[in-house]
Amino acid sequence: MSEPYRRPISATTWWLSKRNYVLFMLRELTSVLIAAFLVVYLIQLAQLAQGAEAYTAFLDRLASPGWLVFHLLVLIAALYHTITFFNLTPKIIVVRRGEESVPPVFIAGSHYAAWLVTSVVIMWIVLRS
Repeated sequence: MSEPYRRPISATTWWLSKRNYVLFMLRELTSVLIAAFLVVYLIQLAQLAQGAEAYTAFLDRLASPGWLVFHLLVLIAALYHTITFFNLTPKIIVVRRGEESVPPVFIAGSHYAAWLVTSVVIMWIVLRS
């Protein structure tokens, strides 16, 4: 008995065949950027533990254009990851009210509202001090 025909798929570029695959891979790539940012953040904490001079020198290095671009890319990656996650939540979380389901817009909307409130509170704390 012969095996069924299987269309050959490239092991490295399969995700370029459809737009949804590309967007999915970009979303996964955002995790790498955020992980790199967390490593920089851990280094920053280590510099802070070494004293004021080491921390100031580290902050001066972070003020270079390359690091500013890196932080901008991380911000864009975090926003993309967050937005795509919030847009997926209605598919993951199904809330029932009696026999009906809560509309997906309310589920995603509640996440966006919580994000907005949290952002405003953080901005208020930062700007107040």
